[in-house]
Amino acid sequence: MGQPVSVVEKPSSTPGILRFEANRNLTGMGHQRYGSYDDVMGTTPGAVLARRLFDTGKANTVHIFGNMITVGIADGQNSDGLRSVVEELYTFYVPGYVPPPLVMPDAPAATSDGAEVGASGAGTVDSRVPADLLAKSQVAKTKWFAAKAAAEG
Repeated sequence: MGQPVSVVEKPSSTPGILRFEANRNLTGMGHQRYGSYDDVMGTTPGAVLARRLFDTGKANTVHIFGNMITVGIADGQNSDGLRSVVEELYTFYVPGYVPPPLVMPDAPAATSDGAEVGASGAGTVDSRVPADLLAKSQVAKTKWFAAKAAAEG
């Protein structure tokens, strides 16, 4: 699951250089050049892609401009598998992947009367939930339980 990236592999007039054209803009209007794995810093899409390309052991340079990716192939290597690295850039959930839970195990659970009780019974709330969203959730839950009680009563 994620955003599929369509990639067209294009030959280059320079031996040892491979180009990919993606249907996604990865760098905006800037060039990103990486001469080695050590040059890759940050978490921009271009940096993540360069890191993944270097991790294959098949790339010795990566240049990204917009949707064009130029890869210098390492000596004695071929381009097998590099296209799939680009295509899977935005694929986050692969078969067998279990995403992390949205709430902590001790997060509150709603009781039948709409009250929130955590695992400790103290009504604790996961600190990752922003206060405004928690307040909206509590209002919505109260309205839902009131409508449910009115329908049953």
